[in-house]
Amino acid sequence: MPSSAPPTAAQRPPTRSPFTGPGEQGRQLWRAAGETALAGLLVLLTYQALDWYRGQPSMLGMTLDGSVMVVLALVGIGLVLVRRRFPAWSLLGLSALMGLFPATGLLTAVASYTAARQTEARRRRVAVLLAGLVSAMLAGFASAPDTGLGSRPYGLVLGAVLAATTVLIPGLVGTARGQQDRLVRALRERTAAAEEARRLADSEARMHERSRIAAEMHDLVGHRLSLISLHAGGLEMALQEQAPELREEAALVRGATRDAMRELREALGVLGPLGRDTGTDALTDATGTRPDIEALVAESRGVGVPVEFSWDGEDLDARPARVRRAVHRVVRESLTNVHRYAAGAHVTVAVTHTGERVKVRVRNGVPPVPPAATTGLGSGRGLTGLRERVALLGGTVEAGSTPGGGFSVTADIPADPASGAQAEEAENGADAPPHEERPQGSTPVRAGRRLQRGLTSAAVGLLGLAGVGAMMLFGVVLVNEARPSRPYHPFEPRVGMTREQIQREWITDNDMVRAAAAGREPHRPASATDCMYPWVDKKAKDGRLPIVRYCFRSDILISIDRFTVPVVTEPQPPRGSRTHD
Repeated sequence: MPSSAPPTAAQRPPTRSPFTGPGEQGRQLWRAAGETALAGLLVLLTYQALDWYRGQPSMLGMTLDGSVMVVLALVGIGLVLVRRRFPAWSLLGLSALMGLFPATGLLTAVASYTAARQTEARRRRVAVLLAGLVSAMLAGFASAPDTGLGSRPYGLVLGAVLAATTVLIPGLVGTARGQQDRLVRALRERTAAAEEARRLADSEARMHERSRIAAEMHDLVGHRLSLISLHAGGLEMALQEQAPELREEAALVRGATRDAMRELREALGVLGPLGRDTGTDALTDATGTRPDIEALVAESRGVGVPVEFSWDGEDLDARPARVRRAVHRVVRESLTNVHRYAAGAHVTVAVTHTGERVKVRVRNGVPPVPPAATTGLGSGRGLTGLRERVALLGGTVEAGSTPGGGFSVTADIPADPASGAQAEEAENGADAPPHEERPQGSTPVRAGRRLQRGLTSAAVGLLGLAGVGAMMLFGVVLVNEARPSRPYHPFEPRVGMTREQIQREWITDNDMVRAAAAGREPHRPASATDCMYPWVDKKAKDGRLPIVRYCFRSDILISIDRFTVPVVTEPQPPRGSRTHD
């Protein structure tokens, strides 16, 4: 009966944070806080750059109220924070927001990059980017009159330029990066699958070799037990008349031998049926001795393989059967590989018996005819089986290409293998994969590498944002310069204007002009409190300099007087001052 109890916390799926992307765990609050500060800084820098260029408040749609701009900036920051969880909606929202408030352009570029990188489906990715382009253009077109951009066509063109630089270009970069990430992930999965297949193949080869060794042990031990049983039966019959009191002991030995043979078959039966070797591969007392190796060499010579054979030291007939069997398998497997992959190559077989060690080396040269492409390089299971067999004896097997282009197999086998605990240790050591990977470096080193990669990615991202900002500003400049300009109307001061209205047009007092007019100017109006002597953009003519004097009463312009004064040298206007005639 199903339980009606609510699912436990362990059974509930983990709640995803709005700040996390696919495959990420945790709420990522620290990262969100850092991105909030960085996003605010980007909005501020973009606003300052546009404000520096615009010149007039109504040039780039920056006439919005200050509180409205703050609200729009906060909305943009919120949208860029959830771009990993909702990439498409974040991009669409920021694209539309950029049409109203161009200072959020860099945030739109970040959202476009993330959306294109995370979206795997090509059609969906194209649809999202096109939707971002259209939303930015429509927002600029619709909001142009209200934000001070001017006409709607100008807003549409400006939105298209901003969309191209902040949506299209980062989207293309994000698409390339996403494809690279997916390719690397696929390659890693294929590599892991290949490693797993190789591990399984090696494990299968080792188990097959162990099964073969178990079958050989069955043949050897079973043969010895059969002899013991026969001798015990003969002894039982002989003692029946000569020493009846010992007949039961002989019968007990024969029964124990029979039970041992049955238990041996049952223990080895779990390994599965294995075909018995025949011919020179059959298990005999001569297996692995010099005549046996010579027979293997003779078989290879009989099929046309030039084999050079040498034996150094005593024969192995006094050594354990498993040592002789290992020597036999090394030579036989090596020659078999020569027949398959280097037919016709010159081969040297050398066996060295030093009393404590048995060294076997089989080396072949380059074949006169390259092997067929279908043969490949082999599965390597035979060498894996050799390593397993020799490792169980406490020896080693080295196989690899030679500098001349051939191949060499070298086995170093102890003449008297370890027994007891040493044999068990060797067998346990053989269970480990021959190419088991070790952790590279300590945890602090790996953490340092991750930090280095993170800093590098951050630096590249900031450089990319700087490039996008430069392109965005350049596009704005081009569009603004292409916009029809208003006709120029020179400013004409009039009596009754305030001092602030005149100074707003960069008409200011000039000390050099004031000094030139001192003592040579006409009388000031009686009610004037002070006068201003701006620079006049006219050269002195006939040794006289034209001057315009503005006299004020309580910061109200009451008089405009024009006169000339004699000068000896023509004074130069101060740098950065505006002239007025």
